Amino acid sequence: MTEYLYEKDLRPLKYNVIIGKRQDQTVREMAALLGIRIQKLRLLLIERLDMSNLENMPARFEAGLSAMDSKDPIADALGRDLFVRYVQVFTKSEMEAAYARARSLADGGLAHDDAVGEGKAMLREVISP
Repeated sequence: MTEYLYEKDLRPLKYNVIIGKRQDQTVREMAALLGIRIQKLRLLLIERLDMSNLENMPARFEAGLSAMDSKDPIADALGRDLFVRYVQVFTKSEMEAAYARARSLADGGLAHDDAVGEGKAMLREVISP
């Protein structure tokens, strides 16, 4: 019996990719930036990314970090482009909701770190509801 590849459960293969040395280091860095547990982030990445994106994740992450221009410190602190465009951890609407919350709090007078913390809390809610 022949099965198409897209009909198979690829989670074990994706897990083997994501625990590779460079991928694991990248996941740990991303988890530290977002303030979440590594296992929760791994699960989200396995669910949302395909094999190619998982394998190329370290290079994409490094490219995303180097592309941060510091013109918008809140966007950089949340990783707005990094986690949407370079490594597709979040959808654009999920990130925009977190960014809008953090931006409105910062514009309302809340300290930068506290506003970013509120935005990251919204992103953590996406990862582990």
